[in-house]
Amino acid sequence: SPQALDLQRPIDKRVYKGTQPTCHDFNQFTAGAETLALLVGFSAGQVQYLDLAKKDSAGRLFNEERLIDKSKVTLVKWLPDTERLFLASHASGHLYLYDSEQPCGATSPQYTLVTQGEGFRVFSCKSKTPRNPLLKWAVGSGPLNEFAFSPDGRSLACVSQDGVLRVFHFSSMLLQGMMRSYFGGLLCVCWSPDGRYVVTGGEDDLVTVWSFAEGRVVARGHGHKSWVNAVAFDPFTPPPPPPPDGQGDGHGDSPEEPPSVTYRFGSAGQDTQFCLWDLTEDVLEPRPPLARSRPAAAAAAAPGAEPPPPGPPSSVPGLPRSLSRSNSLPQPGGGPQMSPRVPPVLSVGRFATLTLRDPRGVAEKEHKRYHSLGNISRGGGGGA
Repeated sequence: SPQALDLQRPIDKRVYKGTQPTCHDFNQFTAGAETLALLVGFSAGQVQYLDLAKKDSAGRLFNEERLIDKSKVTLVKWLPDTERLFLASHASGHLYLYDSEQPCGATSPQYTLVTQGEGFRVFSCKSKTPRNPLLKWAVGSGPLNEFAFSPDGRSLACVSQDGVLRVFHFSSMLLQGMMRSYFGGLLCVCWSPDGRYVVTGGEDDLVTVWSFAEGRVVARGHGHKSWVNAVAFDPFTPPPPPPPDGQGDGHGDSPEEPPSVTYRFGSAGQDTQFCLWDLTEDVLEPRPPLARSRPAAAAAAAPGAEPPPPGPPSSVPGLPRSLSRSNSLPQPGGGPQMSPRVPPVLSVGRFATLTLRDPRGVAEKEHKRYHSLGNISRGGGGGA
């Protein structure tokens, strides 16, 4: 009730010694006046369960003796629409499925292989009685930095330090798709509200848009000067509804009409910049380049005719050359550059860009690979 609210005092406060909290997650499915389940992951590998509504001071501790995993917990997350199950990823590259009502054993768990595929293996815990962890996933190589469930809860996207995005069908534990970063590890991942696209960020200083249905990179965004730590879609900018049958193709009536905003997402980087991106139809469904007219082609081929002017440059002005990576989109023509439209309420001096090309060759003076807040405080410079 409003009378019970005291905004000057926290609901709960805890001080930990010897280890640091690294991540947390509330169970939104069960949250209410009677229960408020909270998970907290720690740098030493433990996971704590607390119910703040019941004032449970001790809670429950999973992996208390670090017999399951000794590395830092990188993310904890309740399974969508469940009361008891949650996932915990670790810097070891392992992902564990827990039941909050089941205990952990007094000895190191023994596992049996359930399934495996390209870059992953899944194990179940061998035990006569139910115990945690229920499942263990070994994903990629190096730390598993983040994971995210699709809006329908069926698919799980994981990004690892090996620079690979892997998307699994969660219940069957089968790999649905993969994507590699331009270089370096991938640090963050999120889904579009309709589950059609996955956006990642990482040590290549880029945001990458990957189509889940098509299994290909749609665009790469070049705007940050350092590692991208977080990406998130705007849930209040939904994609426009499809046009009625026989009433246009959704691209507008004239080429001069600006594309409508289809998706918007934000990214935050270690360069202290927060970028907003508009993912519009001209990027999601690019038009093929116009073919050269026959008279012009014939004139160019005529004897004595002057050689035709050089074609479009191999890179967009201000952006690096394209890659021949297998995960990049085939480039139509010169590869258009798309800048997001900025609403009038925003007042920003410089904006990020989404492009169909894979950027490479950024001037070294602009690329501060190890740029961080610590470097800024020491006069390391940074983007505004």
